[in-house]
Amino acid sequence: MKKILTVVLIIIGIVLLTGCNNDEIVANKLIIRTTSFPGYDFARAIAKDKANIKMLLKPGSEMHDFEPTPQDIKDIKNSDIFIYVGGESDEWIDDILDDVDTSKTKIIKLMDLVNIVEEEQVEGMEEESKEEESEETEYDEHIWTSPMNAVTIINKIKDEIIELDKDNKEVYEENANNYVDKLLVIDSQIREIVANSKRKELIFGDRFPLRYFVDEYYLSYYAAFPGCSEQTEASAKTLTFLINKVKEDHIPVVFHIELSSGKIANAISSETGAKVLEFKSAHNILQKDFESGITYIDIMNDNIKVLKEALN
Repeated sequence: MKKILTVVLIIIGIVLLTGCNNDEIVANKLIIRTTSFPGYDFARAIAKDKANIKMLLKPGSEMHDFEPTPQDIKDIKNSDIFIYVGGESDEWIDDILDDVDTSKTKIIKLMDLVNIVEEEQVEGMEEESKEEESEETEYDEHIWTSPMNAVTIINKIKDEIIELDKDNKEVYEENANNYVDKLLVIDSQIREIVANSKRKELIFGDRFPLRYFVDEYYLSYYAAFPGCSEQTEASAKTLTFLINKVKEDHIPVVFHIELSSGKIANAISSETGAKVLEFKSAHNILQKDFESGITYIDIMNDNIKVLKEALN
């Protein structure tokens, strides 16, 4: 009996010590929470193993449908840094920010870090229903889709991280600089492709969350819906417009975005012969890609390949 009791006490002691060690490891790291993939990837690139970083949006899920759990809200309140985009998809955050102790938690709203533009309704795009219309000006929240915006965001996140952990300043600066260098290479490659391309027009049989991307590289576009639209079915009018646009302008590729059914793009393709390809907005990634460590850099390199095919 004594031997059994001794074994039990040893096991309890090991568990307690392990728990303490885990708490100590976490306590020695910055706790960073982000709503979606761009903020997560940028923070991960800068801090790496110096921080405990968690993305609240589940891999493979749609950012616009996200609803926080009580644990998510607790995680935000207990974090050293909370990073969110802002805009329509993050409206729920406004309800909890008043309860966040900003003397303990640094709040970073990405839309405050760059110049933002209003959402626009381009020719042929499905009009919003009366339920979706708003008197308030709506700004496009997909700011990270421009690699140059990503450079600005990374540098500003880096500064905030250093503010809280000056001892590792050189590490954070080196990590951020390495990532920025890769982004500048991507930016240069895209500019070269656009400069030497046959056309400057993109067609999306889908939502269009890439306004900052096309603005950065002086491209025009036509799409079925705006970036934050909840619509998934295009009217005959919209579908006909996009089909005619592909035919008239001899567009070789019609795009859909990631985590989309591609239904509209496929319908346009069947009528025009245009090839269907995926252009990634990087708002989220699949679970398998998340587990394999896919980065924003990887996503943009994929986009470079399909962009070159679409513009030539």
